[in-house]
Amino acid sequence: MNIDIADTMVRTAMDAIRNAYVLYDGIIAGACVLAADGTLYSGCTIDHPIPELSLPAELVAMSKAISDGKREFDAVAVVADIDGFYAPNEETFEFMSQFQISEVILADLEGNVKYLQFEEIVPYKKRSRS
Repeated sequence: MNIDIADTMVRTAMDAIRNAYVLYDGIIAGACVLAADGTLYSGCTIDHPIPELSLPAELVAMSKAISDGKREFDAVAVVADIDGFYAPNEETFEFMSQFQISEVILADLEGNVKYLQFEEIVPYKKRSRS
């Protein structure tokens, strides 16, 4: 992946954190997805009193892109206000896998970044929101 695009994705995800709607002890996160045509879509955590209705940032970003007609994606970046790296939970991982995203960028608020292939995020699921 082009480092400038990856950097823009991480900054976009960090900016999205400001819009997070977290009422409970949810993870404050921002995400950015890169559609195959080069369009970037951001999303943030949206909490709900019913946990099943809460939306992780990466799902919000993907939903915005899908509702805009996008179906092919090259990468997703996720930034969260936690120690270490945050990765999609099981349900979000399964949702994202149907779109064959190849690259995942995990970052923290300190500026640490990890570049992974989509399949490589499985070990990070332990830190995910359940």
